[in-house]
Amino acid sequence: MRPAARHPIYLYDQPVDMRKSFEGLSGLVEQSFPGHLLTGALFLFLNRCRDRIKILSWEDDGFAIWYKRLERGTFSNCFHGQSTLTRQQFILLLEGIVPKRINQRFSL
Repeated sequence: MRPAARHPIYLYDQPVDMRKSFEGLSGLVEQSFPGHLLTGALFLFLNRCRDRIKILSWEDDGFAIWYKRLERGTFSNCFHGQSTLTRQQFILLLEGIVPKRINQRFSL
C-alpha cells in the first residue's frame, strides 16, 4: 500500500475494537470525519494495546481494509492528538520510527 500524495490520511484518536469491519469502521469515520468517507482518504485505527492497526480506504468501486499485527512492540504514540498525518508521518508510524523532530528541507 502506497498512499497517494493527494489523499489525506486521518488518524482516529480513540482505541478501536479490531473485530470491526467495513460497516463498523465506516460508521466511525462518518462520526469523526463527516463527508470524507468516499474521498479516497486513508483512515487509520489502532487498538488499545497499539499492536494492531487497520486502515480503511475507498478505492473507486468499494472499500479496502489493510490490517497489520505486530509480533513484538507497539505502534508509536508520538502522533497522539493529531487527526491528520502527512505521508511521511504515516510511513514513520508503520515502520516504528519515533521521530524527535521532523524537518522539511523545503516546501513547494
